[in-house]
Amino acid sequence: MLSLSLLATAGVCLAAGPTQQASSKSAQTFAPIPVNSIFRPVQANGTADDALASGRVVAGVYPPAAHAGKHWRIAFLFPHMKDPYWAGVAYGVISEARRLGVAVDILPATGYDDLHGQLQKMDEAIAARYDAIVVSPISMTANNLSIAKARAAGIPVLELANDSRSDELALKVTTSLRSMGMEATRWAIRDAQQRGLKTINIALLPGPMGAGWVKGEVDGARIAAQEAPIEVNILDIRYGDSERGLQAQLTGRILNKHGARLDYILGCTGCAPAALGPIKAAKLDDKIRVVAFDLTGEIAQLIRSKEISAAADTKGVSQARVAINAAVNLLEGRTREQPHTILVKLGMLDQQNLANYPFDTSIAPEGYRPQLSYDPAKE
Repeated sequence: MLSLSLLATAGVCLAAGPTQQASSKSAQTFAPIPVNSIFRPVQANGTADDALASGRVVAGVYPPAAHAGKHWRIAFLFPHMKDPYWAGVAYGVISEARRLGVAVDILPATGYDDLHGQLQKMDEAIAARYDAIVVSPISMTANNLSIAKARAAGIPVLELANDSRSDELALKVTTSLRSMGMEATRWAIRDAQQRGLKTINIALLPGPMGAGWVKGEVDGARIAAQEAPIEVNILDIRYGDSERGLQAQLTGRILNKHGARLDYILGCTGCAPAALGPIKAAKLDDKIRVVAFDLTGEIAQLIRSKEISAAADTKGVSQARVAINAAVNLLEGRTREQPHTILVKLGMLDQQNLANYPFDTSIAPEGYRPQLSYDPAKE
């Protein structure tokens, strides 16, 4: 275990210890975030879950960083801005940029089918000489050359939310994506047990094949199914971009093939809400329960209305806060020993904890309109 002082300089504090950076003159706008920090050595070219299995894990919290000493310029490369998840992440980035006094630009591609666009945004960010780049990779491996290119240009690259297998990153900030799949599936298993079911059939709408979070969802669901105390059959997995129309089509194909045999459909943030229409149209909404792999404001409302049963929560706002704070700490030279990976701890939302859930860790405020740039020099 690291000493408290070393953890603090790494941007991480043990839950029981002092949070040095939180004592800045800047207003503290978020509570220290529960995390697992993973230190090298870790498996080469591995995922965040591989790092979790191979590295030195320190449980603690990530506190707000002190105000930046200069107006650093940081680029954030998102896969798209088409669903509320990325709006929440954008909120975390912009609100912290304002508090920290740094300039940020969010440069989204047009979707998970726009790898070329994201690679082009990386080239633009390198050419513009940002002080740091934070990328949410579309691909587990296809972004790796561009990450190495940025590092060769002297620009540190951090990863946010989406996983990759690049060893050229200064830091990964994500969650255990495998655990996300496991927790969503385990919720369905517990729910089935409470209903007295001895066997269940489920289908997955995880999102686009090749994205790191999608692999995590599927791997985790399979692990939970294998370890379940009841029989769990994964009857179908349909991959595709999280665009609503496509996900509704994929749901329709699942229902046409399996129909009333299904007990649960598990889907990503764009996938789970899109599944509801086809399920209702097939008059199976009393039979099939929907569980989301992650949480947005829309999904929270659908849990309130009991249309979606539950959601795992990767806490996208908290991930964004950790990523931009970590970037500032890195640029300011505040970190003595940089973790390889910081995993923000998961949450789980259902009817039982709906009334007191900390939504500010996951969801942008109601009515928030995504802002893609902030420059303290213009205020």
